[in-house]
Amino acid sequence: MNFVSFCDELSKRLPISPYKTATLRSLMQQAEIPSFRALSRSAGVSEWQVEQLRRGKAAQMRVEVLARFSQVLKVPLSELIRLFAELPADFFPDEASPPVAEPSPAISAIEAEIEEEKSPSTADPVLAQLRQEYDRLQTQLTQQAEALERSFQRTTIQLLESWLVQFPTLVYAAQQNPQFPARNFLIFMRPIEQLMQAWGIESIAPVGAEIPYDPQLHQLMEGVAQAGEMVQVRFTGYRQGEMLLYRAKVRKVSQDSE
Repeated sequence: MNFVSFCDELSKRLPISPYKTATLRSLMQQAEIPSFRALSRSAGVSEWQVEQLRRGKAAQMRVEVLARFSQVLKVPLSELIRLFAELPADFFPDEASPPVAEPSPAISAIEAEIEEEKSPSTADPVLAQLRQEYDRLQTQLTQQAEALERSFQRTTIQLLESWLVQFPTLVYAAQQNPQFPARNFLIFMRPIEQLMQAWGIESIAPVGAEIPYDPQLHQLMEGVAQAGEMVQVRFTGYRQGEMLLYRAKVRKVSQDSE
């Protein structure tokens, strides 16, 4: 038996107060609730919680559970706690006819917490309204995200329009003529460059450039190099503002080439 099961079993073996049970039955009769099981269903709590009331454990129960009992039994929360909490022996000298007295510190603390809670009569409508508003905002955000994505796609297509229209024809011409000059392709890279510029994407260094090695920005393709040693860019890298997208792939410049 684990600890939780042990605690549950121990709680079940605690005596049920005949006085608390009689008090609860009286309140149930006034609220036209025929049985403890019906009380459990009406309040939306477990039968174990009903037994906790009968054991006088209201001071150890959650406020939201007590609020449910208060609603269905039509009893103020403070009164419910006074009736079903374990109070000091000198608080109610005669349990059958308790005198009017100031509440114990434990009860006062619970009542203070209750004052911060919304009454059960308004909690459910407010919660339902909040859920409706949440669902509405979720739907609105989804629609806005879809609209932004479509706008982004349209803007991208506009920037790439000349490339989309003409580049396939250029590829076809190159396939038909192996001697087709490669330099003719360069002009069609301009839309890509414009798109990258619009997005704030810039290359780390051009291909073929010899630059000091920076392990934060460069990735060695082979061998080892110390920071500051000259390397040559073989594949350019990119960054967007302060964010590194891809490190440039480099090779160490050999002594013979210097």
